[in-house]
Amino acid sequence: MQKQSSGEELLATRNMDLHILDHRLRVTSISKNGLVNFTHPLIKLIFLRNRTRCKFFSLTETPENYTVVLDEEGFKELRPSEHLQVESAIWLPLNVVSNGSASSSSQAVGVTKIAKSVIAPLAQQHVSVFMLSTYQTDFILVKEKDLSVVVSTLEEEFNIYKEEGGESVPVHCQDVSNGLHKNGREAIQPTVHPVLIPKNQFCVMSLDPDTLPSIATTLIDVLFYSSSPKEDPQPSPSQDCVKFFSFSLIDGYISLVMDTEAQRQFPADLLFTSSSGELWRMVRIGGQPLGFDECGIVAQISQPLADSDISAYYISTFSFDHALVPEEDIVSVTDMLQHQRNEPATS
Repeated sequence: MQKQSSGEELLATRNMDLHILDHRLRVTSISKNGLVNFTHPLIKLIFLRNRTRCKFFSLTETPENYTVVLDEEGFKELRPSEHLQVESAIWLPLNVVSNGSASSSSQAVGVTKIAKSVIAPLAQQHVSVFMLSTYQTDFILVKEKDLSVVVSTLEEEFNIYKEEGGESVPVHCQDVSNGLHKNGREAIQPTVHPVLIPKNQFCVMSLDPDTLPSIATTLIDVLFYSSSPKEDPQPSPSQDCVKFFSFSLIDGYISLVMDTEAQRQFPADLLFTSSSGELWRMVRIGGQPLGFDECGIVAQISQPLADSDISAYYISTFSFDHALVPEEDIVSVTDMLQHQRNEPATS
């Protein structure tokens, strides 16, 4: 696989557009033992699109909890509860597109192709990001209050547009804020977080929304009834497999990430994946819950993967981050991350 030179990459990014999508998102967490209080609204948001105005919905199960990312219309469906944690910020989803469609110019897919042009510059400006890769594209979520910094940081590389009422309106620094455009703090050495590499093999798949009713009972079973009450919420480094299932329904497109064990429960003729049928392995980032203010967590993983031109999907959750890399690359990725942890910090 041929890598792009820095000059080629710069030229490529200048041919790309960055869209600020017309969604204002909340990032929430539902506890495992509190799920029973939310099955009614979640079933409505997943299956009954004609009964809700929600256009951006993502539900990810991990051993700790269920992370639910949804727009303000969807958020109205979740009642306050001791089992519901809500991150305080409003998040805006960004999407990189090329020639009017989702970028596919690089042979590497996922977060890798935007690591140097988007992820790294935002980390240098102390902008924390929340990533959500789907079968179709990659969403970079930034806090609404950071938008002026985001625009000023990326406007030299991208044509930036804000979607408003179905129209794409050009955005410039002066349009966003008259305030401080750069955070202006010195770059700090990011924390190198420990990683866990479970043995599950994962699939990144999609589904025609019209066939969603055909898998409804299976999806309900997998999402709401497959967890054991005795399941250990804190995976240990020696644990073979980690529970992880992600379902997204965003602007009418469905994306599913599941391991091969879960995949076997679904009808094979309804779910589709890339023509190569690639299997993925997970790199789970964080020893303790990561929080939402630290910057550079995504860059810690995406930068070395981009240097090696290794594809990666990346899904942030309320507690931890998760990168998915091709199974054939897991050994080199493991070595790369081990080397990164052993490198002395540089100022």
